Amino acid sequence: MPFSNEKHSLNDESLNSDTESCERSDSVNSSSDYEYARQSFSSDSSSKPSSPASSPPKMVSFDDLMETAKGLSNMTLAHEIVMNSNFQMKQIDLPPQSLQRKVKEIVHKAFWDCLEAQLNQDPPEYHHALVLLGEIKEILLSFLIPGQNRLRNQISEVLDLDLIQQQAEHSAIDIHKLAAYIISLMGKFCAPVRDDDVKKLKSVTEIVPLFREIFHVLDLMTMDMINFTIQNIRPHIQQCSVDYERSKFQDFLNKQPNALDYTTQWLKESIAEVSASVPSSDTSPSDADRSSSLSLSPSSVLNNGYLKFLQWDYDNKPVPETLMTDRSRLQELQQNLNLQRLVAYIMLIIYNMVGATISGLPEFADKLKRVIVVLLEGMHGKTFNIEETLKTISVKVCSEINQSLTERGYPVLNNENQTNLTGQICSIAEESNPVRTLINNRIEQYIRNLLSISNLQKVSVVPGGLAPIQAELEEIGSQYVCIIKYNIQVYGPFYSGILRKLLFNNLTSAGTTVSHSP
Repeated sequence: MPFSNEKHSLNDESLNSDTESCERSDSVNSSSDYEYARQSFSSDSSSKPSSPASSPPKMVSFDDLMETAKGLSNMTLAHEIVMNSNFQMKQIDLPPQSLQRKVKEIVHKAFWDCLEAQLNQDPPEYHHALVLLGEIKEILLSFLIPGQNRLRNQISEVLDLDLIQQQAEHSAIDIHKLAAYIISLMGKFCAPVRDDDVKKLKSVTEIVPLFREIFHVLDLMTMDMINFTIQNIRPHIQQCSVDYERSKFQDFLNKQPNALDYTTQWLKESIAEVSASVPSSDTSPSDADRSSSLSLSPSSVLNNGYLKFLQWDYDNKPVPETLMTDRSRLQELQQNLNLQRLVAYIMLIIYNMVGATISGLPEFADKLKRVIVVLLEGMHGKTFNIEETLKTISVKVCSEINQSLTERGYPVLNNENQTNLTGQICSIAEESNPVRTLINNRIEQYIRNLLSISNLQKVSVVPGGLAPIQAELEEIGSQYVCIIKYNIQVYGPFYSGILRKLLFNNLTSAGTTVSHSP
């Protein structure tokens, strides 16, 4: 398979395409998966022989482990195709000074030098050339679709390696003629974007450079064919993606019974947080326990758990196994949301401090927002200094406001106002800052409301104070909920088994029952 030597890439538009992919996936995947996941929390697992369950510990052979790894790799690839409508396979681009690149260059140079040396012998030696022709033949045949039997027979006849071997032994082989035939076929098979590359091959006269360039263009054509195939099979993968991913993960779980340890720990933490958030200060300990237990439901635990990924420490804390395929997406959304949080903090302070001076000027507010975003560039880097950046932002904001006031004939901000505005902006570096707390609570409530909406087409109202980032927040929320809803469809039955054990174990000690409402 050509996939084995390549890696998939998430281009810059991958997250922007997730919502569209999710909507298409939802249209082809029945909602019965989601309903089944919900019903499983309250049903007896013994009545569902197909319910996911971990196998007892057993010895696993190396071949089984390799087969399982292959299954997980295929599952990850299928998931990426479904979730990212812009997904494409790309060739590995090794760093210029990396050891891998140097080794690759040395090996390739040795091969081409050896080929050139063989062809320069008297008489020429064609062993390496025949190997190359055999590989080219297989690649060309792989471009054919079922039914192109005439062209298949023609390729097999012209590039008959046994016949070419006999011609080489009698010094009757015409390498240039074979190369011209190969180039003509490449012109027929290639995508329009490769036409110029194929035409350039005709101007190469030396055999070794010609074959080197032929292989380079064939690699590009192979990648084009792979990506074309991915686009064609995407609708078919979407139709069966939920069952396929669930089945592959169950296969993995059968061989690795501890494959849900991180997921279980994540749900335990969520249960503890939901339980701790319920009791009020005027309830007795016994009433508090009962109130906490009664408030627990699978949906409240899951929603609370999913919210944690917007503030997850991805560098130091393992992600639950059931969300590993979406780890990069969730982390990118988190980083984008953190940027918007800072913008919201600063814009709210500006409006509170000098709102009267910029009221009725939406263009100026947008300009301030763009300035802030530019100055916050690189905020997720290890060397980013938030305190220094906030000082720079405060100076720039004061300058922009004064310039706007001057242009409209108003007096500029006095020193006291500028000092207060600078101090307020710089203070948001502190985690206990009340503006941070207010904005964070409203963002969390907005995302929580989105998770509770069963229909993605319904709109949750953005809370007050978030107007400057409304468009960005709605986009982030839509992409985030898309990922979560699909995750529930695939892994809901696994969550059912874990939560049934955790919740009912807690409730047995509390002497009450759990709510099954979604």
